[in-house]
Amino acid sequence: MTTTTADLRAVVEKYWSAADVRDWDAFAATLADEVLYDLPQTRERIRGKERYLRFSRESPGGWRVRVERVVADGQGQQVAVRTRFTVGAEELHAIHFFVFDATGRISEITDFRPEPYEPPAGRGHLVERY
Repeated sequence: MTTTTADLRAVVEKYWSAADVRDWDAFAATLADEVLYDLPQTRERIRGKERYLRFSRESPGGWRVRVERVVADGQGQQVAVRTRFTVGAEELHAIHFFVFDATGRISEITDFRPEPYEPPAGRGHLVERY
């Protein structure tokens, strides 16, 4: 399957749009079964679609997200995204790197949040710490 830059952009737009409105079915449709989600600032890693979906569903709510910029590589495999998260009156920027599988689904995500932080309690059953 040939994946174009426009295809990659559409997938990450769908991913973030679905996350913003908590449409977990649409969100799941963007992910490969063996997706790897990495949070370097908290040293957490999640392996697999079901664990990542559960992690996302169980994350504290009250935030909104808006995509500010999407940059895709010319080979149709990677995308970098800058987002703005709004939590109450606070606005935070984040950078995300996506890698895609041969079917155009997201196979790896690395999230860089604005500040280092300790992970919230209660998600140890879903993550590996490194």
